Amino acid sequence: MYSDNGTNFVGAAKELNLAYQAAIRDPNFLNHTALDNTSWKFIPPSAPHFGGMWEAGVRSVKHHLRRILGENTLSFEEFTTLLCKIEACLNSRPIAPLSDSFDDYESLTPGHFLIGSALTTPPEPSLLHLNENRLSRWQLIRHLIERFWKLWANDYVNTLQQRSKWRELQPSIKIGQLILLRNATLPPCKWELGRVTQLHPGADGLTRVVTVKTATSEYKRPIGKLCILPVQSEAITN
Repeated sequence: MYSDNGTNFVGAAKELNLAYQAAIRDPNFLNHTALDNTSWKFIPPSAPHFGGMWEAGVRSVKHHLRRILGENTLSFEEFTTLLCKIEACLNSRPIAPLSDSFDDYESLTPGHFLIGSALTTPPEPSLLHLNENRLSRWQLIRHLIERFWKLWANDYVNTLQQRSKWRELQPSIKIGQLILLRNATLPPCKWELGRVTQLHPGADGLTRVVTVKTATSEYKRPIGKLCILPVQSEAITN
């Protein structure tokens, strides 16, 4: 385990090594990993760029975290709470539909791999309209989380829409497909998902407008306001 400057975290490395040695001596553990066809792949020390996608996520968090913190000074407990809330935001993002059922609007998220279900937070009144000098310490944390969510969610949705549809012909959205609706008013960890119920092709036969049904309503939207989920996007492209 290494820090950004390449120094070895001796204590953490020792604990991880002890845990690893205990695991490989356990026949039950080895049998389970063999049955699951588990293979371990490690990146070299001082080479975080080998991490690919997850390091890109870390970079995104650092970038927006610096922007929202500004001149604020947080205690250890406050900063830990903020990071936990940010972690929930990142791990709530939809990846793929959980089923092909037309009435199922649930999606697979990173949270499913961590706790077996989606990560949720109770909705709370927005504090973005209040000045920071009027906030209590807990309200300040909520204020920072909301600001992070607005910046990061918008940045993440933009990456989902970075498709070369204007330069070359792409496969059309299909009826029954689960998509993400772009909605800047949602609170942290909330995403608006819906199923495409109807296509509205233009005179050239290309679909630029669709009807989308969510769990609560039905909308007619241009495809520029919709995002194909990452796994679906890769499947369609391939």
